[in-house]
Amino acid sequence: MLAGELIPGEAVAIEVRLPLAADPLRTRATVRYQDRLRYGLEFVGLTAEQRAAIRDWAKEAKAEVEAPMAAKPTIEKRAEDKRAVAARDGGLGGGPPESKKPRGVGWTIFLIAAVIAAMVLWWRWNRGWEELESGLKNQETASAEKPRVQVPAEVMEKLLIHRVEPMFPEEARRANMEGIIALDIVVGRDGSVVSMRPLNGPDVLARSAMDALRWWKFEPYRVNGEATAAETTVAVEFKR
Repeated sequence: MLAGELIPGEAVAIEVRLPLAADPLRTRATVRYQDRLRYGLEFVGLTAEQRAAIRDWAKEAKAEVEAPMAAKPTIEKRAEDKRAVAARDGGLGGGPPESKKPRGVGWTIFLIAAVIAAMVLWWRWNRGWEELESGLKNQETASAEKPRVQVPAEVMEKLLIHRVEPMFPEEARRANMEGIIALDIVVGRDGSVVSMRPLNGPDVLARSAMDALRWWKFEPYRVNGEATAAETTVAVEFKR
C-alpha cells in the first residue's frame, strides 16, 4: 500500500527490510501496475546478493506456511486422547458412553479447513515465487538479447543527466583508502544502469561506487535514431 500516486512506467527507489537480512534491501523498481493505492513494482538491477536475500526470505516464508501442516499429527493425537478419556469416564458411570455421542465431528471439520487453508497458502506462495523467478529470468534474457554498442566514456559522460555521488565508507576512511574505481557498465535503452562490474580497487570502495551508480540516469544512446543498450566505462573517485 502506498500513500501517494505513481504512474505505471515510472522509476522509483525502494527500500525493503527483510527479516533475515542485516541491511535493508535498496534498489530501483519500475511501476508496472496501479489500482488506487495498490502498486505492483518490478525490481530493476538486483545484485546477486540481493537476489540471495530474497530467496532466503522466501524459504523462511515457505517454512511458516508449512508449519500448520506439520502440526496436523499433534492435533489428531489430542483428539484421540480426548475421545479415549471420554470413553473411560463413560464406562465408569461418569456420563453417557462415548458411543452415544458424535465422535470428533468438530475436530474433523477443523482439520479439513486447516489443511485446505494451508494448501491454498502454499499454492499462492509457490505461484508468486514462480512468477518472480520467471520475471527475473525473462529480464536477464531480455537484457542479454539487447544489442549493445561500445561507447567511449567521454561520449557517454555527455549523456549523463542524473548523478549520485558515492558515500565514503567509514571503513575505508579509517584505513586511509582513496583512489579511482573504474567500472564497466551497461546502460539500458531507457537510460538506466542495468548492470555493472568493477574493474579495479578495494571491494569496500567498489561496493560504494556500485551503490551510487544504481541511481545514475543517462539520456538513451541512439543508433540511427533508435535507442539501444550501450556498454561503457565510468570512473568514480574517492578522495578524503
